[in-house]
Formats: sequence, C-alpha cells, structure tokens
Amino acid sequence: MPQVTLTVNGQAVREEVEARLLLSDLLRERLRLTGTHVGCDTSQCGACVVHLDGRAVKSCTVLAVQAEGARVTTIEGLAGEGALHPVQAAFREHHGLQCGFCTPGMIMTAVDMIARHGAMDRATIRRELEGNLCRCTGYHGIVSAIEAASREAAG
Repeated sequence: MPQVTLTVNGQAVREEVEARLLLSDLLRERLRLTGTHVGCDTSQCGACVVHLDGRAVKSCTVLAVQAEGARVTTIEGLAGEGALHPVQAAFREHHGLQCGFCTPGMIMTAVDMIARHGAMDRATIRRELEGNLCRCTGYHGIVSAIEAASREAAG
C-alpha cells in the first residue's frame, strides 16, 4: 500500500493508505478529525470542505495520495489557542448555524472566500456559497456572518 506524508493542522502525518482512500476518510477515520463532515459522497453539499495548501477543496473529491506533501487545515486547526477564528466568532454572533452539520464546511469555505475577495457584498457571498448546502438556516445568518467577517478582515 502507498504511504502518504502530509501536514495536518500543523502536525506531520505519515499514513499507509489504500490508493482509493479519500482525504475525508483519512481525516475522519484515521486521524479522528471528525469536524470534517461527509454529507453526500458526491461533492454536492460542501460539508467536507478543508483547506489544501491554502485553498478550499471538497475533501470527498480528493484521494489521500493526492495530498502527498500538502498542508491540510481542518476546522479543528482553524482557531488559535483559546480563541475562535474571526469567521467562527462571526458565525456565532450572527446566528450562522443551526444544527451545525454544514457549519465546518461553510466556515472553511468562508475563510477561503475572504482570502480571495476581501470585503464582499451579499450577492457575491451567495454566489460563492453555491457549492455548500444548508438544510436548516435559510442562509440569512450564514451570509450575514460572512459579510461581517469579510468587512472586519478588510479593515
């Protein structure tokens, strides 16, 4: 079996994996980073979004071996010591979550969106979120949270 070496949330990881193992399964099953949710297995819902070398990707569409040498950040690695990441804090403040299933993927997507666009209007945020599904909130709180976090990040 192939081995994969990568950095996950700042920690070096070396795992022997089947060639067909998905990155989402490596994170959840092997590394016990269960904040990465799998909701569809078809790349439709976005609950499995992580950062791969600084870019948001749906981890259910990436083979673990494709992440060889990469830096992976999951929701567990986003916050600093004892403090929420600003996007996490905005989700809390603006009621951008309900059941919480989609929340990690939404937050990881939002961090990537803000890095790429800076301050965004609501239309841009809604367009950028098209690959992330939420069945509970109606998106209003999510969009408000991302809008507030993007404005804060832009200064």
